[in-house]
Amino acid sequence: MNYFSLLLSRIKTELEALQAAGTLPPGLDFAAVGLDPPKDPKHGDVSTNAAMVLAKPAGKSPRDIATALVERLKAYPDTEAAEVAGPGFINLRLKAPFWYARLGEALLAGDAYGRSQFGAPKGAINVEFVSANPTGPMHVGHARGAVFGDALATLLEFTGHDVTREYYINDAGAQVEVLARSAYLRYREALGDTIEIPSGLYPGEYLRDVGEGLVALYKSRFHNAPDSEWLEPFREFAVAEMMGEIRDDLELLGVKHDVFVSERALVKEGKVDAALGALKAKGLIYEGVLEPPKGKEPEDWEPRQQTLFKSTQFGDDIDRPVQKSDGSWTYFATDIAYHADKIRRGFGTLIDVWGADHGGYVKRMQAAVKATSDGRVGLDIKLCQLVKLMERGEPVKMSKRAGTFVTLKDVVDRVGRDVVRFIMLTRRNDAQLDFDYAVVTEESRENPVFYVQYAHARCHSVLRNAAKEMPGVDLSASALAGVELPRLTHPDELALIKVLASWPRSVESAAEAHEPHRVAFWLRDLAATFHALWSRGKEEEALRFLVDGDPSLTLARMALVRGCALGLAVGLRIMGVTPLEELR
Repeated sequence: MNYFSLLLSRIKTELEALQAAGTLPPGLDFAAVGLDPPKDPKHGDVSTNAAMVLAKPAGKSPRDIATALVERLKAYPDTEAAEVAGPGFINLRLKAPFWYARLGEALLAGDAYGRSQFGAPKGAINVEFVSANPTGPMHVGHARGAVFGDALATLLEFTGHDVTREYYINDAGAQVEVLARSAYLRYREALGDTIEIPSGLYPGEYLRDVGEGLVALYKSRFHNAPDSEWLEPFREFAVAEMMGEIRDDLELLGVKHDVFVSERALVKEGKVDAALGALKAKGLIYEGVLEPPKGKEPEDWEPRQQTLFKSTQFGDDIDRPVQKSDGSWTYFATDIAYHADKIRRGFGTLIDVWGADHGGYVKRMQAAVKATSDGRVGLDIKLCQLVKLMERGEPVKMSKRAGTFVTLKDVVDRVGRDVVRFIMLTRRNDAQLDFDYAVVTEESRENPVFYVQYAHARCHSVLRNAAKEMPGVDLSASALAGVELPRLTHPDELALIKVLASWPRSVESAAEAHEPHRVAFWLRDLAATFHALWSRGKEEEALRFLVDGDPSLTLARMALVRGCALGLAVGLRIMGVTPLEELR
């Protein structure tokens, strides 16, 4: 249970009681009343702004409202203290039994701890991520977007959202023609020709396999043929091969998509014409001339008539071209059609995960979605910053196979999927990430993967030892939910319960903000609190988990350890990381 929701409901009930008593006027809107942890834990367990936000509409001072509300909140048997702070904030401290109940709930929930239907009323969500150009294997930068998108989708599912994971195949642009021409050179190479790869084509050795595949399929049929004969079949073959390789790379990360959408198919099916036609019918497509870009001298600017979308009407800086001078659609036009197709399929929220180099594209795409959906559908674009790959502080050399970058496979093969996934979520998506091989593989507190996994493994080590000391005793989560939890009286034990109890709110907040890195932050907090209690038990015999001659206290502490293990495991699984019960 999200205890913040429980307490917030309690506060609103008492505000209604104050209205009934005439202390507050009727008709007040409680929507802005919130509940948060205080900045300093010494001030209490939760703090509410109720009196602050209601003072003006109620025509009363915040402290008068706070004083009246505090008196009512003190009457609850699980309230230890309710105090007015500052100009009118209210700090609440809860008694220990309140926290024992939260630990019991976690144990009874088991692997479903924190799972909710929080997002069920919000409709279907489309999370489009990775969408790397099908021109080569995935690099380490793609890994960040892949992990972020996959963890976000899992996080949303865990909180009750209906989620579709989607990949957009950019197979209609100039880059796939470059791929086809690069593949043709490798095809000739596989037939025995000596080749040179000119600037502008893809030099990676991965295309040798494509060239050999083309020879197996076509033999020497296109050896000296004009490109008008081989360009189209070579493009289709090379894209299919590259998408197969991309799927393999994603499988290494444990990432799967529900839907793959082809840009080329969108164009062939007339969906671009349809989407732009719909905007034109709304009066949002016109023929016009754009103003010179900022910083351009008038003599450097050649004004020309263009087909434009009125994106400024929806918050963009300038209107945007949707058609090239040769009559073909711009990339933006096909992107409009793609998002219109998502809207047609019934998604109420669209989330796009892009590389940071696409930042300048955000406003126009959000404008297009607003225009296409008449403002009904929201588009949240998450930009993933660069990953800086290092070895003891030095940049890592490029991959021989890829020729120009370090492949995702290189990194996963070296450190493992779990490490890659966890590290990619240790920073906000819009902050640059340093991935140092030496740091992510060392067994120390500085390595967040090891630190959290070690806490989980420690929990299970304690439980295994308890099973040996107490043969025949049921140490399952459901059984431990019924033990004498009030035996847990030490402040460090209660501190661990409080961190564990914050999980339902933390996971809902992470889902609402579309920020899966918050899960990693919570896991680190829980691990740190557990490690601190474990270390204190090494120094103070009275705080050891297994207490000779006191099975009741031992079982209560096993309940706490089991609850901690459950919380760590649930969070790790949302991140797509395997919770280890023993470290190798």
